[in-house]
Formats: sequence, structure tokens, C-alpha cells
Amino acid sequence: MNHVTIKLPDGSFKKAPSGTTVGDLANTISPRLAKAALAAVVNEHLVDLSFVLKEDGSVRIITGDSPEALSLYRHSTAHLLAAAVTSLFPGVQCGIGPATDEGFFYDFIVERPFVPEDIKTIEKKMQELVRQDLPYKREAWPKEEAKRFFSERGEPLKCQLIDEKTETQTEISCYTISNRDTFVDFCLGPHVPSTGKLKAFKLLSTSNAYWKGDAQNQPMQRIYGTAFPSTKTLQEHLNQLEEAKKRDHRKLGREQKLFLFHSWAPGATFWLAKGTVLWNKLADYMRSVLFPAGYVEIKTPLLFHKDLWSTSGHWEHYRQNMFLVEGEEEQTGLKAMNCPGHMLVFASEVRSYRDLPLRLYEQTPLHRNEASGVLSGLTRVRQFSQDDAHCFVMESQISEEVGRLIGLVQHVYRDFGLKYTVKLSTRPEKFLGETTTWDHAEQSLKQALDATDQPYLLNEGDGAFYGPKIDFDVTDAIGRQWQCATIQLDYQLPQRFDLKYTGSDNEEHHPVVIHRAIFGSFERFLAMLVEHYAGAWPLWLAPTQVVVLPISDRHLTYAKKVRDMLTEADLRVELDGRKEKIGYKIREAQLQKVPYMLVMGDRETAENTVAVRSRLTGDLGAVTVTDFVHKALEEIECKSLESLRTDKNDPPSVK
Repeated sequence: MNHVTIKLPDGSFKKAPSGTTVGDLANTISPRLAKAALAAVVNEHLVDLSFVLKEDGSVRIITGDSPEALSLYRHSTAHLLAAAVTSLFPGVQCGIGPATDEGFFYDFIVERPFVPEDIKTIEKKMQELVRQDLPYKREAWPKEEAKRFFSERGEPLKCQLIDEKTETQTEISCYTISNRDTFVDFCLGPHVPSTGKLKAFKLLSTSNAYWKGDAQNQPMQRIYGTAFPSTKTLQEHLNQLEEAKKRDHRKLGREQKLFLFHSWAPGATFWLAKGTVLWNKLADYMRSVLFPAGYVEIKTPLLFHKDLWSTSGHWEHYRQNMFLVEGEEEQTGLKAMNCPGHMLVFASEVRSYRDLPLRLYEQTPLHRNEASGVLSGLTRVRQFSQDDAHCFVMESQISEEVGRLIGLVQHVYRDFGLKYTVKLSTRPEKFLGETTTWDHAEQSLKQALDATDQPYLLNEGDGAFYGPKIDFDVTDAIGRQWQCATIQLDYQLPQRFDLKYTGSDNEEHHPVVIHRAIFGSFERFLAMLVEHYAGAWPLWLAPTQVVVLPISDRHLTYAKKVRDMLTEADLRVELDGRKEKIGYKIREAQLQKVPYMLVMGDRETAENTVAVRSRLTGDLGAVTVTDFVHKALEEIECKSLESLRTDKNDPPSVK
């Protein structure tokens, strides 16, 4: 009998008869391992436990603790969902059902939209299939037989997928749950061994969808769900989702009157008075950080001729995402990014190596033609602004300039109390330029990261097609990650625009461009901040920093005097002079999450003081207006993320 030699993760080797399945191999290693096994990685390929070992190689058994397990659970649960739906709704057509970062979804063509009662019934059916512990089986079918099978079942979408994804194949992969009558799907897999492995899942919502995401195609119904290796992790995730609902920036934006949207301007934000305060605070804050760092702010046009976009490459590769404007027999496009305009600014003068680095900053509006179905609050819009800058440098300056940028990002995120992780993304499979140039660029980024002692993950092959990049993922207060800052090297755009500078050797050279943003877009960053702070803004950012609360009408004159003093000190103040009880006014201010409430009655009016209430800690006692202003301005100056302290013995606030 022939044998194969298998290398295990601990470096040891094991012999097994040729034809042994991965599941059988796991059992020879340890019955406990076999019981926990879900799939395996054989020679770097993820496979089912039924995979047959025919040659020497490496094997790693996947269990619930493996990094691949989560996606495996979710993909298999998507199939479980489809099995339940096809059982309950005869005649349904199945679309696709992938695993996602948040869980999974599956698209269906049904006679009517799903309702909440359907979701409960479907989930109950899924649980029934789990209790039956039905096996997932991979079957190799002749391609034409598979197409005939799905066609006869009234599932033309599956036939279309088979043609698209298996152009050169004569045999395809299908998976059943138990048998073809229970459920069958065209799928590459792999899957868990049986439905009994899937015990921690939850269906979350439904939505309208279109086949392949194209509104011109067949309308479908999408069911979203999530799955985890254990009920504990599932419950933690569901708790996080519940907390996320409370923090939803769309909900808090309405309650705090920050912004609104209207169907006549889809994907464009109406910034209301308080939201405009926040937007301007971010803009002014970023200027205060960048100007001392050597940046200059410019403004470029919103509308450019087609020739600009052709030169930059966007007309060929990005035109479908742009808003195009026809006029006077000319084709123009609203700018979707600032970089091409910045190339023209650089080219407008003769440049020397003494002018570099040149750091151009801009925050004018950008427009991208996002599909209406993906628009979502401030996180996915058609009109937005970025804290966008382009640093034109010599190759020898890359490492130092990137180090400066990393320091800026660290400074900004510290001020906002944000934690983050960093990824270095390297050369993708398809790229522009020379390999040696890429190697040099990647090494420059690594040197900059190492010089700043910044921990980072290596994200192989995920760089932009024109250069490697560093991405910063911010983790918010409830553990969700938001991709915000990015630092990208670009050798291609300066060459496309034929940008030159005269070097110290008196020769002409192309500069290197560093694309960088720290907030990303103002809109998305503000959405993240709303949800991170849950609408409870630190004093330096709060649209309303103080509300003045007279107890009765006879205290109104003094209250107006206090308001005016605070306004003169540059504090953002509101006066609540309504004829309501003071308890009601305090509750209203608390619901609006105003950082400080100044209450005044007979005693405060007589003594020229105010009774200070903190949003977080309640009554702080009476102080003079001057003392309150001094402490408030001190807290604003240091960008404290804590409540104002009145006890001088307390430790200082921490940024």
C-alpha cells in the first residue's frame, strides 16, 4: 500500500495510507482533535475534512479556535439559511450567500418581501436542521449536468454563475446538506462537517437587493445574519449591536440637531447649526496641527475638463464613479479627489530641490457617484470633504517625511482619545512601475514605522496599484474598527503629469507624491466620533458647551449677563429661559448631553456666582463666573476628555 508523508504544524511528520481523508488523519492524531475538527489547510489550501490525501504535504487541522474558523462558520450558516428558506418557501430562487466581516447574507428571489414573522420561522427551521446534525457533502458534478439540474429546478441564476465562474472547467463543485432534496448549491466551499457544528447564529435583518448589485438586474430579497464559534461570543456581538443602535450617528444626529438629509439631494449632507460648529471645529483643529508642520492650504476648482482626468487615469478607470457634466460641447467632471488638481499646482512653477518637501492641503468638497442603494448616513455619501494633503518629496526624503506624518497621526488621535492599529500594505499582484522601485518604497515605509516605534501588521499584496501604503484602523468605544488615516506613496501620478524639479546635481527629476489624510473624510470621521462618544462630546468639541438655567423669571436678567460673559470668553452657550421647572430644564440639558449646566437662583444672583452641574458627575458646587470661565478654558486648551475638575487636589485631566 502506498503511503503519504504529512508535515504537521509542530514540525513533526506522520505517515498515512494514500487515500486517507483529512478527517481520518485528525482521528489518528487525537480523537479529541477529530471531534473539534471543522476543516483543514492542506498545502496552504483550505479544504473539507473529506479531502483525500494523495501526495506528501503539510496539513493543519482547523478548529473553532483557528483564525479561519469564523469565516467557515459564517459561510456554512449562509447555506443553512438557504436550506431553511427553500424548505419553507417552495419555488424560491437562490442567489449568492457569502461570509462577510460582520456575518453573512443570502439573496433570494421570492414572491413577496420577507416580514419579521418569516425571519423568526426561518431561524426556527435552521435550528431544527442543526438538531438533525445533517452532513455537508461536496460532490463533483459534470458542468453540463449541473446546469441542466439547476435549470430544471427553475434556478437560472445558478446556471449563470456556473458559466461565469467555471469557463474552462468541465467539472464543478456542489454542496448538499444531507442530500439534493434537502438542499444543494453550486459552491467552491469548504464547509463544516455537519449542521450540528452550527449552534451560535442569529438572523438580523432583511433588505432589498439586486442580482450582482446592479439595479438593472432582477430585484431580490437579502437576509442578513451573523454566526460565531460559541454562544458567548455571539451574545457579546449582539450586545455590541444593541449598543451600536443606541450610538447610531443617524439617530443621535437627529436628536442633537447636527445634520439632515433630503431626497432632493441624495447622499449630500445638510449641516445644521450645531453640526456646522462640529465641522468647523474639525477643520480649524486640523489647520492648527498642519500649519505649524509646514503645510499650506489651497483651493482648487470643483469642475475639471476631461483632459485632466484622462491624464490622471481616472477617466479610463474611475469615470463610472464620477459625476460628468456636459456643456459647450466639452466633457467635464466634478472632482472625486484632489490629487490631480494638486499636480497642476506643483507644475505651475519651476521647482527646485530646495522647495521640497512641498506640502499642499485642501478640504474643498468632493463628489463621487455612489449607487443609491449603498448610501448610509454620513458613512457613505456622494458629497464629502477630506483633510486631504499631498507631500511632494525627493526619494531620499520619503522615510523622514513618512515619519513626520506618523507623528501627526499619533498626535491627532491622542487628542481625540482614539486607539488604533496600523497596517503596512505591500505590492499587489497587478501594479504599475518597476519591482525595484516598489522594494525601495516599501523599505522606506518600514524604516519610518520602525523609527517611530509604531507597531504594525504586514498586509502583503494589499497596496494600491500605484504604490505601497500605511493604513490606520481606529477602534471605537465599543470595539468596532473604522479605517481612517492613510499614507500612500505614488511614483506614477508625477510621471503621468510629467512633474519635474531641479536637483542638487542640476538635473531634472520626478518627485514622489505622498497622498495622506488623517480624518479621512470629515463626514465619516464625524460619524465615527458621534458613535465613539455616544453624542457626549468633550468640552472642546461640544456644539453647545454650556447651558445657562435660571430657576425663575426673576433670575433671567442675571442669566443673560452670565451668558454674555461666557460668550465674550469664546464659549458656546445657550440660555434656557423657558417657564419650566428647573428639574425639567436640567433633564433636557442632560438628554442633550451638554457638558456643563449653570444654575442660578436668588443666592447665585445675589453673590454673582453660578451653581455648576457636570454632565458626568452632577453638582460641582457654586463658583464665580470668572473661575468657571478660567477652568473651562483650561479644559478646552488641553483638550481634556474628562469632566471639568473643581478640586485643585484632584490629579490633572489626561489627554
